[in-house]
Amino acid sequence: MILVRHGQSEFNVRFAQNPVDPGIRDPHLTEIGRRQIAAAAAFIAETHRDGLRRIVASPYSRTLQSAAILADALDLPVQIDADIREHAHFTCDIGTTRTELLTQWPELDFGHLDEEWWPGPEQEHEVDRRAIAYRQRMAATEDWAEALVVTHWGFIRSLTGHRVKNATVLRLDPTLPHPAGAEVVCVPDV
Repeated sequence: MILVRHGQSEFNVRFAQNPVDPGIRDPHLTEIGRRQIAAAAAFIAETHRDGLRRIVASPYSRTLQSAAILADALDLPVQIDADIREHAHFTCDIGTTRTELLTQWPELDFGHLDEEWWPGPEQEHEVDRRAIAYRQRMAATEDWAEALVVTHWGFIRSLTGHRVKNATVLRLDPTLPHPAGAEVVCVPDV
């Protein structure tokens, strides 16, 4: 499967300037973030497009916006999976309600989410458990190699051991022992 970290968000910009939670709930992509994801999409289209059949995205705005850019470029459907959400630690990890998501993204199916689908604060070991369970769930599917997963820094770290920049593209074989099997294949330079 292919993993992509979402593009630069409003939170990422503010936190890089001053590493204190700036209080931005469910931030959106910046213009740089949109360009980063467009570059990642171009790389994926050139190197992995033939094997991909679907995009799986976290329900945060930054991943949904990233998934929309990827879906347009690759002509793939988007599925929502809250299990690949970010490590709930900052204000940016408070999501948007299911009702609001349905209004903003009417083409996507959020029906399986609770109205407030994001958790309260999570400990790192809880994210690790969630990542291992997701990895096992994907490994048990026949089509894991056809999935493009749009997710977050903390989840990718727990899933693969890699600490990646925005819009980084990784290849992951979930059938290999955790956390092995992942390699960074592209870091867009935007």
